[in-house]
Amino acid sequence: MKQPFFITLQEWVPQKALTRMAGKLAASEKPWLKQQMINRFIARYGVNMQEALHEDPAHYRSFNEFFTRALKPHVRPLAEAPAAVVCPADGVASAIGNINADTLIQAKGKTYTATALLGGDALRAERFHNGTFATVYLSPKDYHRVHSPLACSLREMVYVPGKLYSVNQTTAEHIDNLFAINERVVCIFDTAHGPMAVVLVGAMIVAAIETVWAGRVAPGFDGVTVKSYKPQQVQIAKGGEIGRFLLGSTAIILFGPGMVQWQMDLSQGPGVRMGQQLGTLATTD
Repeated sequence: MKQPFFITLQEWVPQKALTRMAGKLAASEKPWLKQQMINRFIARYGVNMQEALHEDPAHYRSFNEFFTRALKPHVRPLAEAPAAVVCPADGVASAIGNINADTLIQAKGKTYTATALLGGDALRAERFHNGTFATVYLSPKDYHRVHSPLACSLREMVYVPGKLYSVNQTTAEHIDNLFAINERVVCIFDTAHGPMAVVLVGAMIVAAIETVWAGRVAPGFDGVTVKSYKPQQVQIAKGGEIGRFLLGSTAIILFGPGMVQWQMDLSQGPGVRMGQQLGTLATTD
């Protein structure tokens, strides 16, 4: 399969330098610059500011603050069923299904491993063997905070440095191991029903990844960085915020075996919203 030129171009350009420069622009609080960026972004992508807690684009001190804007209460209601597994973010469920031993589907004809995705530790990944996964791509117009599909307690956070390819359907279909070679923040949780992982995948022009308990995590150090947490030290309710992207990317969620059954038709739909039911717990005991 011939590689599209824009992917080849990404291999030529200095990905990190370009992304860090974009990050500085997005963080600028110069009124004329930030307002021009915000207004053009809203016009280009049709952002619905009526959902935002602060509807006036002039309210935001920087493009980053606008991009990670909070929504009005109840704009994203949580699925009410006790067994509901809720969607972590607005976007498109680009891949959803079962983990075959250690293998996940990236796109048609391409796979990658949970071990690689979670930072290269086989023991960390083993808990998710033969489990389930879902990949949610956040487009530029989407709400860019990521929330927890279930009530959980943080066990471990892993920062994994890597490439910064753009993340979309085309790159997923052409770049091997895309999600396992891009920079990412891996969050491992314990739930009442088994293990859960939420992986925040970076991309080109994604200025940073933040979590609610550690602040800005990516960009980080040159090597894999692991931080462990005591049981119940960081607890998050179902639908509670986990983190956010300063410019968009992808969230991947993994569950242990026998925990979750997906609503498989969602991967064929027009999109998903944070809080809607993405799957059902196999047991609610």
